Amino acid sequence: MIKIMKYGEVANADIFARSVPQVDVAGIVSGIIDDVKARGDAALFDYCAKFDGVRLDSLEVSSEEIDRAVEAVGAEFMSVLNTAAQNIRAFHEKQVRQSFIMAERDGVVMGQKITPLDRVGLYVPGGTAAYPSTVLMDAIPAVIAGCSQVVITTPPAKDGSVNPAILAAAKVAGVSRIFKVGGAQAIAALAWGTETVPCVDKIVGPGNAFVAEAKKQVFGRVGIDMIAGPSEILVIADGNSNPVHVAADMLSQAEHDKMASAVLVTDSMALAEAVRDEIERQVRALPRFEIASASIDVNGKIIVADSIDRAIEISNAIAPEHLELCLDNPFDYLDRVRHAGSIFMGRNCPEALGDYLAGPNHTLPTGGTARFYSPLSVDDFVKKSQYTYFTANALRAVAGQVAAFARKEGLEGHAHSALIRFNQNE
Repeated sequence: MIKIMKYGEVANADIFARSVPQVDVAGIVSGIIDDVKARGDAALFDYCAKFDGVRLDSLEVSSEEIDRAVEAVGAEFMSVLNTAAQNIRAFHEKQVRQSFIMAERDGVVMGQKITPLDRVGLYVPGGTAAYPSTVLMDAIPAVIAGCSQVVITTPPAKDGSVNPAILAAAKVAGVSRIFKVGGAQAIAALAWGTETVPCVDKIVGPGNAFVAEAKKQVFGRVGIDMIAGPSEILVIADGNSNPVHVAADMLSQAEHDKMASAVLVTDSMALAEAVRDEIERQVRALPRFEIASASIDVNGKIIVADSIDRAIEISNAIAPEHLELCLDNPFDYLDRVRHAGSIFMGRNCPEALGDYLAGPNHTLPTGGTARFYSPLSVDDFVKKSQYTYFTANALRAVAGQVAAFARKEGLEGHAHSALIRFNQNE
């Protein structure tokens, strides 16, 4: 049963605290990465047999498999995918940055050039659930950014297939290639490349503890978006909120993973007790009851604060992945929310709306990293270069200052390179 506590009875750092698996995740992942680097495709085939229970003939999804998947999901779901994709594109197109140029001083031109990454890899989880929504959320910003290749890795089923909804979403999103590889071995393949899987410049997307650790270990070889942990939601709700709705929103995250966290912060003990009872009632009807109930029992919390103002303070200290403001006037509080991955405003904006259809991205920072990380965006798929141009006269005017600065740092070679063009070294 979910716990109710008053503010002050639990430290902020403990609100999203989770039990840590007693497994040497780092050591296991390191071994897998080394094996994939050494043996390439052969290692991927072996890990597929070991972890996914299937001996594949080919790692890459064929165009015929994609066509069959589109047919299998049906026209109605394809319409839903296209609607979601349209909303996601509309939102992310607003994020596109422009290069700029400055020519405000005589003889001086400076600027910044925006360049899309050449090739990006998207990890799409499999296992206990399939996430076509992740395909749309991760691939569409990359396509908008102008990446020349967008590839996906995702675990196969025991029959060697990939979930049709994932393949259909990949077609809608404009993905270039799809590979039947999951886990840490997929991250290793994307980072170093194999005979079949191309190496990429950046890897994005959520995954389990082994995927997260693999992303951490390959960072530097390639870029990554973030180290994502289990899903989390924090709901701020006042006494006028409907406990049935609040409980449902909390359970929508609890059903993701036994390590997921759902937290309510309210100024009403009556709401706290009603939500607790509703969670106990609703969780029993969920197909993923075992997962959701374990998440609620171990990681779920209801905190009663003395005011909504205090609830906002608590939320800022936690920096949740998902924040719902179930309040009459949520925009009155928006400027005071400093740390949150994605914010859902008002009583009619369940977090699930953001997962699938609204448009803002659902790949979000977790574990308090919303203090310094942002949601996945077009920015994640571009890089910036800067350039400088000086005419001879413009350089002549500042060469002495450059040399003075260089000599202050003890770097005579720097000074020499600026002055030698004008024989000012003596």
